[in-house]
Amino acid sequence: MSIGVGIALFAIGAILVFAVNVDTSQFIDLDLVGYILMGAGVVVFLLGLVLMFRRRSTEQVTRTVDPVAGERVTRTEARSSGDCAA
Repeated sequence: MSIGVGIALFAIGAILVFAVNVDTSQFIDLDLVGYILMGAGVVVFLLGLVLMFRRRSTEQVTRTVDPVAGERVTRTEARSSGDCAA
């Protein structure tokens, strides 16, 4: 989702910089707002990519007690990639 938001911010910023020719110099500089939105879009896009490719590790510990031999510990580790929690 953040990748799409980054692309949308970049596109809106590019439209403000390159396509809109309205004189609003006494209120706000649309070129500056466009460049700021483009920069924010790049940052959000890159953060989305980093979070998507980040490796996650989960560890599950199962303890079973055998009355004769004592306590046994079984550990299972699973690695998955992606930013969605399952």
